[in-house]
Amino acid sequence: MELQAKKGHTLRLLLLSLLVPALNIAIHGLFFILFRDAGLHPILNAVIAVIWGAFGIYFIYYSMNWVVEQYPDQWKRRVLPFVFIGPAVLLLGWLLVLPTLRTLYLSFFDSNSANFIGLANYAAVFTDRLLVMALRNNLLWVFFGTLACVTLGLLIAILADRSSFEKIAKGLIFMPMAISFVAAGVIWKFIYYYQPGQEQIGLLNAIVVTFGGEAQAWLSMIRPWNNLFLIAILIWMQTGFAMVIFSAAIKSIPESILEAARMDGAGEIRIFFSVIIPYISGTLLSVTTTIVVFTLKIFDVVMIMTGGQYETDVVATQFYRQLFMFQNTGYGSTLAIVLLIAVIPVIIINLRQFRREGGF
Repeated sequence: MELQAKKGHTLRLLLLSLLVPALNIAIHGLFFILFRDAGLHPILNAVIAVIWGAFGIYFIYYSMNWVVEQYPDQWKRRVLPFVFIGPAVLLLGWLLVLPTLRTLYLSFFDSNSANFIGLANYAAVFTDRLLVMALRNNLLWVFFGTLACVTLGLLIAILADRSSFEKIAKGLIFMPMAISFVAAGVIWKFIYYYQPGQEQIGLLNAIVVTFGGEAQAWLSMIRPWNNLFLIAILIWMQTGFAMVIFSAAIKSIPESILEAARMDGAGEIRIFFSVIIPYISGTLLSVTTTIVVFTLKIFDVVMIMTGGQYETDVVATQFYRQLFMFQNTGYGSTLAIVLLIAVIPVIIINLRQFRREGGF
């Protein structure tokens, strides 16, 4: 009797484990089809979608958790974590992993995705003059942009913490983070604006002319250093991010360590390099890698300011142009994979640092 009871319980758990996920898929699939074909007013459709999304997610997790609660304790502890991370993993796989694998597959084909051409697209990336120029510009963004953001962010964090105007200073430096890169591009387009033979309304040229200089076409004539004027926008926006993270790390340094260093006769510069930098080295690496990833995939600023003209192309703008303007699927997919390969080592470094600090 006991053996039969166990078999019956096991069969019941198996049926529940199959029936509840199937029921969730059926119910939410039906909701999706109804919303797709209902033709409701957009506002009403959005409101119902938000309500359905919130309660739907709750129902999925509640029902799956209820099923797992019926399991024996030894299985419950093993299965329950998968219930909570499983949907997120499936969603990420659907939205990220599958498109990435498809992009990799398309990179081995020609522009129409009809003929297999092997590594020809990858060879072209590193031999085509425009692509070599885009790679060079990305290196400029990574080196100068990251170096300036990290250096200025750390310097401002140190100085602001010792200032009586700390909140005002940090607020002003952090303020550009509140706007998008598209909006920043529009703002800086007016700063660099150039009108040949006319009164200069661009802020930078107006200042130059006021002091007796000659107006310049900052974004088109001064090549390849016009890229530095675009990088200045990144510095203006991301320095606040670096400053806030560094400031939090610096404030976490025990005051007793700093006082002990001062009592041993160390000056402020020695304290900075021998105490502060080693103590926040993990934060320093995390901020640096984060900004490096951001600069590798920079797109908005270049597209808004120059559209990739005047030798300011980067890999992301070339990818956009090849895939969406020239309809060259193979070449565009190859550029996307090259960008992904460039970002992966930086992400690995960040994850190792995170693990070293006990993140997981």
